[in-house]
Amino acid sequence: MSNYDRLELGSKKSKMKKQKRHLSPLLGNLKSRALLAAAVLLVAGGAFAAIARADTIQQQINSLNSQNSQAEGALNGLQLQASSYQNAINLLQQQISGIESAVAANQTKQAEIQQQIISDQVQLANEKKVLGEDITAMYVDGQLTTVEMLATSKNLSDFVDAETYRNAVQNKIQSEITQIADLENELEGQQTQVQQLIQTEQLQQGQLAGDESQQSQLLSLNQTQQASFDQQIQTNNNQISQLRAEQAAANASIARSVDIRASGGSGGACDIGYGNGGYPMTLCNTTQDAILDAWGFPNRECTSYAYWYFVTQEGQSGFQVNGNAGWWWETSNYPVTTWNSSVAVGALGIEPSSATPAPVPSLHGGYYGHVMVVKALPGQTYQGVSVPDGYVLVASMNEDEAGHFMFNLWPTSYLMFINPQ
Repeated sequence: MSNYDRLELGSKKSKMKKQKRHLSPLLGNLKSRALLAAAVLLVAGGAFAAIARADTIQQQINSLNSQNSQAEGALNGLQLQASSYQNAINLLQQQISGIESAVAANQTKQAEIQQQIISDQVQLANEKKVLGEDITAMYVDGQLTTVEMLATSKNLSDFVDAETYRNAVQNKIQSEITQIADLENELEGQQTQVQQLIQTEQLQQGQLAGDESQQSQLLSLNQTQQASFDQQIQTNNNQISQLRAEQAAANASIARSVDIRASGGSGGACDIGYGNGGYPMTLCNTTQDAILDAWGFPNRECTSYAYWYFVTQEGQSGFQVNGNAGWWWETSNYPVTTWNSSVAVGALGIEPSSATPAPVPSLHGGYYGHVMVVKALPGQTYQGVSVPDGYVLVASMNEDEAGHFMFNLWPTSYLMFINPQ
């Protein structure tokens, strides 16, 4: 290692210690967030104990994603319920509109019946008046007795004709009066029925309006609950973004970025100009953490890429690990070492973060972890980039915490290694 590199590494270690002190208040602030309470251990007097076991940033992100999944499930249920409420409201509104139309039609019919009654009453009065005038014209003195009609008749035949006519006129008047009276009674009966029907329909209308109001209240409550879940999801997403930014900044504080273009596959959403490392396009083009790969790792995470590469590209089909990237060094069924001459190209480099103290300097105080594929060793050249002493050139996914493939130079002293077998 050159003096320059020793000085640089020593300076970075000093900066790293300062960063640890800066991280402690930040992690204390996370305690106030209900969703991240499990990430911090408090001791008497409010001070932080020495970290014996700390959840990784990825665990916190996974927890928030899990909460989001549960919230989204509840939100989907509420949306289905809201759709049911809205359908019920729409049906009630249709029924109310139908009843309103029926009431309007019956009120129109009621008005028509009333108008017909008035018309019939006017007609009856007119007919009575006309018939009365006819009788008066026939008999100057008006209503004559039988003796008077005989006395004024020229002969019996005239009397019979006059009597017959009078009886006919009286019968006609009586018949028309009876018909009109019957019609009035019929119309009044219809009017009563229509009025009762209108009252019944208005009662139904009131009941439906009450039902609609209840459904609207349920829908409003449902929408309030949806808004609450939306807010929770948004808050979690903001925290996830903050956590990812913190981890990306921490990684960038020690790792050197390397500009190697399109090596080992290119294209897709995980390619920002450095290729995609051959990562399957189905995983690359899907939103980060939206699906799991064939081995149960979230897509576009460092674990997904490293495991996929080690197993499929290097043929290490017997390799097994558990947990997040920072735990791989202690859960691997393959031997794990610190940096030594046996480390080979194709090894997995692991930034530790786990319960057991790793035998390498802790870059992030145990809160972060990352896994990467070693592409070149110190003194070697890869794609025109010479690897300085004390570093390995690595390829990994999500170094920037945005689900992208990148190349970096990592200090060998901060990594554990798993060699291909």
